[in-house]
Amino acid sequence: MPSLNETSAQIRAAHLLVRSTEEWDALSEELLRTYDLNDNDKIEMLRESFLATWRSVIRNLLTDTLNAIDITVTPAVHPWGIATLETAGHTCEPLLCSPEEPPAFPKTSTVHGRPRLLSFEEVMAGYNTCLTSLEKSPYPSF
Repeated sequence: MPSLNETSAQIRAAHLLVRSTEEWDALSEELLRTYDLNDNDKIEMLRESFLATWRSVIRNLLTDTLNAIDITVTPAVHPWGIATLETAGHTCEPLLCSPEEPPAFPKTSTVHGRPRLLSFEEVMAGYNTCLTSLEKSPYPSF
């Protein structure tokens, strides 16, 4: 079975197959610029596209890899989550925004504040934190 480091490397490689680090960060910057313009329609459109891009990588490229080490991948619960990862009854969710702040998630036409979106490197660190927490759960499989 792959180690935590090998799994982290596979997650990083899968994301870099889709876009470079600079391209991932540019997506975040574009979305944040839209928040600064207070254009709710454009924010919603870009936010949905932004989330779909991140989520498609785990869904299309990483689910089998994670399932092979007994980590189940399900849709994200947090509005800025990539996916929910679960093993042995323990879950975690890598996020695209700072976990300390309330989510900026337009449920209506009103935007609830500008999120602090994470850089590509910060998102990868979040994946590592998530995997580490799962590894430390009782009955880890990797």
